[in-house]
Amino acid sequence: MDLRPHFNLTAVLTVFLLILLVTSDLLAAERPDSTRPKLKAGLTLSLNSNGIASIPAFSLDKPALMAAPVLSKGRFSYEPVLAYGLNLKPWFIDNWFNFKLINRPAFELRAAWNLSSFFTEYTPENDRTFLKAERYYAYALTGTWRFAPKTSLQLAYWNDRGQEEESLKGHFLNMVLEKAEMPIGNHILFTAALQVFYIDYTGENDGLFVTPKVSASVRNVPLTLFIMATQAVQSNIDPFPKFRWNIGIAYTL
Repeated sequence: MDLRPHFNLTAVLTVFLLILLVTSDLLAAERPDSTRPKLKAGLTLSLNSNGIASIPAFSLDKPALMAAPVLSKGRFSYEPVLAYGLNLKPWFIDNWFNFKLINRPAFELRAAWNLSSFFTEYTPENDRTFLKAERYYAYALTGTWRFAPKTSLQLAYWNDRGQEEESLKGHFLNMVLEKAEMPIGNHILFTAALQVFYIDYTGENDGLFVTPKVSASVRNVPLTLFIMATQAVQSNIDPFPKFRWNIGIAYTL
């Protein structure tokens, strides 16, 4: 597989990110030091019993390792996701560039652009197995309402564009209701979320799905144990999507 397009894409993304960060510095040059936005960084690593993709209708159907770094400054953020099987073969790579159009305590509106690659194994007849990469880009608009410090409702729309002739193209509508960090006793924090989403993709890949997720952590400990499941409510995908579940552990820096 020719990896040069991926190296070129990485270079373009790096330059674009640097331009965003430098531009935000210039825009903030006249502000007092105390009000200038600062560069923030974070990282979440997770081990999953069954890798479930960013759109939970799709999964690896085997254990997966995932890394989600975050770089943010002011209204800009870069949030890639790197997903691999336990054999260290890549599964998918996302590169989300986000800009907060509205940033208020009770409401946030974010526009985003994603450049991604999705990897599958391809075995020609009587030949060895190759790793095949499909390129995608997506536009997204996400609104988040915060009804209380730990209660939120998120609505999102993605327009997903596969770049290969056989790649999927379509729309993703998503709603997530979450209640975070509910205390159980003095040390345990419990989070519950309900996700309902609809996909409308080319090639008879449409459906309505529901995904509940619960997680638990200990105060001041950067480890989280979580379990999630995805069930199709209605779909024209043949065969009908099977019930999927995943247990994982995440470490956050």
